[in-house]
Amino acid sequence: MTRIYLDHNATTPLRDEARAAMIAAMDLCGNPSSVHAEGRAAKSLIEKARGQIASAFGADGQDVIFTSSATEAAALAMAGRDLQAAGVEHDAVLAWSKGELPCDSNGQVTVSETANSALQIANSETGILQTLPEGLALSDMTQGFGKLPLAFNWAGCQMAMISAHKLGGPKGIGALVVRRGTDIAAQIKGGGQEMGRRSGTENIIGIAGFAAAAQAAQRDLEAGVWDGVAALRDRLEARICEAAPDTVVVGKGGKRLPNTTCLLTPQWKGETQVMQMDLAGFAISAGSACSSGKVKASRVLLSMGYDASEAASAIRVSLGPQTTQAEVDAFAAAWIAAHNKHRARAA
Repeated sequence: MTRIYLDHNATTPLRDEARAAMIAAMDLCGNPSSVHAEGRAAKSLIEKARGQIASAFGADGQDVIFTSSATEAAALAMAGRDLQAAGVEHDAVLAWSKGELPCDSNGQVTVSETANSALQIANSETGILQTLPEGLALSDMTQGFGKLPLAFNWAGCQMAMISAHKLGGPKGIGALVVRRGTDIAAQIKGGGQEMGRRSGTENIIGIAGFAAAAQAAQRDLEAGVWDGVAALRDRLEARICEAAPDTVVVGKGGKRLPNTTCLLTPQWKGETQVMQMDLAGFAISAGSACSSGKVKASRVLLSMGYDASEAASAIRVSLGPQTTQAEVDAFAAAWIAAHNKHRARAA
């Protein structure tokens, strides 16, 4: 069976450019903190990559702090701060938030105190986009970076989280981007790497892959690749809604990521759908992949006002630049066939 991968918001296939950059970085044996030639070569790679990522993200190089993940970036940004966040945020943000922001049925969050609030640019489950208010303390931009035209220097926030494996880079490397003048208290202390804000020998292989992926993602964005992905998403939604009129596309009609479809089919558990599609050869999800493999009612949908039964009946299909029309059509056909069998059994 040929597998079809439609879970790009969970993680993306490694780009060829990132793989090549990582293999090349493996030949650098020096510690970036060493002053000899080998150490300087490793340090040079890091600083070049920092500048490349900053350029793709519309930031300044010295504002990029490398971390092990966006989750660590959230901890670095939020520790010691009393930031508020809505229930639609990622668990990495909610784990540190000190108060809940209101969210309406369209997934839009109201922020009253920007300096004390965190707000994502795009939701990983629904694809719903937010408008970031000026002066926002923190934004989770992991799902938007590489898919949307973003520039940190124009976003109006003090800090932003990004991650390599959401745009074709390796897992295990992320960054916190910090506007100059913003105080950051190091959570990992030691040798003073990353300008004293995150100690520990840098992951030069991951950093090299991150930079190459960021550059490639920026080229795709400028070339209009995501317009084609959005057309495939719309094709998928149209076919499914025609065959199953009771299915709701969450966020449809509003601004969303170009690749994300959240389908809510009453009385058909998302967990069951995910397993059936997996057996049919398709990788999709029932929500965020960051809950240790648990499948449960979506907290995001509950925060938007859906009831527990509705929230438990949702799936997420997230496409990538490599996704083809044939793959989308194959998934639609398999899902519709499974839906028809489910309805026949329930009748």
